[in-house]
Amino acid sequence: MYSKERKNVYKHKIKTIDVNIANCSRDNFTEKLLELPYLMYKVESLLDGREIVVNKPGGKRSFGKVIREDFMVWIHDVSNEMLWLISHKDILEDLKSKSSESRGKTLDLIGLMEKVFNGEEPLNMMSEISALTFDNGESPELLLKAYKWIWGQEDCNYPKPKYKGREMSMEGVMELKMKLIELQS
Repeated sequence: MYSKERKNVYKHKIKTIDVNIANCSRDNFTEKLLELPYLMYKVESLLDGREIVVNKPGGKRSFGKVIREDFMVWIHDVSNEMLWLISHKDILEDLKSKSSESRGKTLDLIGLMEKVFNGEEPLNMMSEISALTFDNGESPELLLKAYKWIWGQEDCNYPKPKYKGREMSMEGVMELKMKLIELQS
């Protein structure tokens, strides 16, 4: 049993996959361990064939303790097995780039982001999402579906009322929105 003195003991449901690797020489054992694939959840499919996948736990630590409910949001390009750990900064930079192409369409995209932020499902807005096209950056579909999961992650890691949760990342988007509205006036 677990004593109260032990650290890093968590109670959580898990799903396991059996792996059987016999012990062998150091180099061979290391090689076999490195060949183990990443395990992730596919949470969204994108029209371009990529996927949004998450891994849990994500490995985030705060004050030396693992944040148990943390997960990471990745863009998986199935065609070449590439994984991109997308971030708030990536999305905000993409929006800024889009705004130099079209302030109006970027404001429309931010409007859709606000809907997703408030709980609307991106899949239910696909006609609106598909109507927004840009020559640069990622597709609006990717940005909206990724943020759905990033916001969920932020709500798990930084729950209200003690922290800001998803509001933390939305602040930068809303600042950009106000600048774009100001520039249109």
